[in-house]
Amino acid sequence: MGITYFKRYRMELDLERFVPSEYRLPEGYEVLPWSEDLVRQHGLAKHEAFQWELDANVFPCLGQRDGCLRLMQEIAGRSNFVPEATWLLRFREPDSRKPQPVGTVQGIQSEGWGALQNLGIAKPHRGLGLGTILLNLATQGFQKIGLTRMHLEVTTDNTAALRLYERLGYRRAKTVFKAADVAMA
Repeated sequence: MGITYFKRYRMELDLERFVPSEYRLPEGYEVLPWSEDLVRQHGLAKHEAFQWELDANVFPCLGQRDGCLRLMQEIAGRSNFVPEATWLLRFREPDSRKPQPVGTVQGIQSEGWGALQNLGIAKPHRGLGLGTILLNLATQGFQKIGLTRMHLEVTTDNTAALRLYERLGYRRAKTVFKAADVAMA
């Protein structure tokens, strides 16, 4: 094991200027608002989205199913948790009776800011605009509770996420470094 530093951007959005885009979910998908009954599905979606991604090195709990569930329980149990900014994305195969969790986003409030946590879409479901939909819903949730600013952090190597955030009006506000204990090859 060795300490590695990951470069991340804090990106900010002015919610007073943000206008959410219209959307239509592709066939087979549904979005669900926060419910305690869905905490396990949020954890599963988080694991599917992050288990093989760079962020699983930055935040090792994202690489483990149990770690994702614990993280989801911890976020939802916080006094500053924002249910209105927390959404689950599910997909149902045409021949299946049970929808599978494939995306998630959570929100918390910190010092008058909305703080986005763990926006993730499982790899087979990327490229369909689903991340944009979850991000818009979370942003509307922060607006609904009266917040005027929000932020998130993203690893700088995650170029697809950076493009998404910048396209939606986020600006890079600060560079931060996250230390992580990473197994060396």
